[in-house]
Amino acid sequence: MTGLDDPSRSVPRELAPLLRMEVAPVAVGIFEAIEKSIPEYSEFRENVVDGIRQALVKFVDHIAAPDSEPDPHDDIHRKLGAWEFKSGRSLDSLQAAYRIGARVAWRHVCGFAEQRALSLREMSVLGEAMIAHVDELVSLSVEGYAAAQASAAGTLERRRRKLMELLVGDPAGNWQAVLDAAHAAAWPMPERLAAVALEPSAAHADDLPPDVLVDFEDATPYLLVPNPAEVGRWLRRALPGWRAAVGVPVAPQDTPRSLASARRVLVLAQDGVLPGRPVLDCADHLVELTVLADEFLARQLARKALAPLAPLTDRQRTKLAETLLVWLSARGGAPEVAARLQVHPQTVRYRVNQLDELFGDRMHDAEQRFTLELALRAHYLLRRD
Repeated sequence: MTGLDDPSRSVPRELAPLLRMEVAPVAVGIFEAIEKSIPEYSEFRENVVDGIRQALVKFVDHIAAPDSEPDPHDDIHRKLGAWEFKSGRSLDSLQAAYRIGARVAWRHVCGFAEQRALSLREMSVLGEAMIAHVDELVSLSVEGYAAAQASAAGTLERRRRKLMELLVGDPAGNWQAVLDAAHAAAWPMPERLAAVALEPSAAHADDLPPDVLVDFEDATPYLLVPNPAEVGRWLRRALPGWRAAVGVPVAPQDTPRSLASARRVLVLAQDGVLPGRPVLDCADHLVELTVLADEFLARQLARKALAPLAPLTDRQRTKLAETLLVWLSARGGAPEVAARLQVHPQTVRYRVNQLDELFGDRMHDAEQRFTLELALRAHYLLRRD
């Protein structure tokens, strides 16, 4: 603290040598009080005593030379803050230690003032300077704690990114490396997980569950969700404005398959084959994924199986293909097919007679019926309109 707001400037400099003689007994008194209230600090006596001693020395040095620049390498109190974080504690204990130290130091200041017959003003500015010094030490420790926290978060993020790369690469090929990476990333390996493919977006992302692995920087961003129960429900809340596809839940060794299925669903939605809902689930589109697993072969199947319709006009092909698909899937009579198509039963009978002429025995052979239905579904999925 420098400038006119620095209360140590008002403390007479001739008090510095006298105060310096009090450093050792005050340090002992402060540590004993801290040890009594915060027993866990007893294990780290050397660090705590060193911090107390340096705090007192810095206080006296600043009174002796208020214009001197602080030593940039003297960062024991930042280290104390970082030490608290690395020990798995909050700052509550350290801040309590500072309060205890301030109370003990103030009692010594009162005794010192009485012994040296200080004036009320001298005692007042000395107390104010001490309180300001403690506030500065607390700020340094908070900085150290925050820096250690940020460093740990960055390290954890890098380790989780590495884990994601291993999981979506070839996890089964080196499973021990995956387990080691999961341990380093503090990520318990789940029994099942699901990949979530995301369409790149500038929209913000709200808080995701802490165990979800995230890669928003990939050209095709994705998440890995452990134990993916009700993923779609919280995805809509956590990623407003994003389009997401939830992959098939798999064992972690099969993560690449889950991500591939999610990305495939996203592409089909972008192409208009699937509805453009904000969140799609592969589990709801397994038929489409299966039929279009290889689009080239799906087109070949549709072209070969539906070849009898090729010579017809577009209008004829549309009506007969629609009737054939409903007839194959309904497995009912003309009235049921007519109800689905919203036409007269006699119209259905007429079209079925046409189809019988075109496809012959294939209309009544179980294996051929299956092939025709699969070909028709491929045909409609591939139309993209």
